[in-house]
Amino acid sequence: MQNLPEDYWKKKLSPEQYHVLREKGTEAAFTGKYWNNHKKGMYQCAACGEKLFSSDAKFDSGTGWPSFDRPKNLEHIELKPDNSFGMQRTEVICKNCGSHLGHLFDDGPTQTGKRYCINSCALDFKSK
Repeated sequence: MQNLPEDYWKKKLSPEQYHVLREKGTEAAFTGKYWNNHKKGMYQCAACGEKLFSSDAKFDSGTGWPSFDRPKNLEHIELKPDNSFGMQRTEVICKNCGSHLGHLFDDGPTQTGKRYCINSCALDFKSK
């Protein structure tokens, strides 16, 4: 799916989703539909439907974005250095479609020590 033309994504995604997923944008904190979601289920890539994060890995980071301590399957995500805006971060990308999801930080409160900070609009949620 990574080789699909940008016209495909512009038709499939909302303008906000296109900006975040395809142009590596960020939604405003505390505005996304999943930052405060406490239901059980699976978070999938909004662009391609790849299963990315289980609700069992979600925690309240206080940042205003959905935060997870681990992905459902490490093979479904790609991690890349991101030195934009004068910061050193790790970008989280859907391996199936190449969409930007958010960033990974090493300040998580669980045993993994990880915080996958993911944009709500980059996700679809399927309840159990």
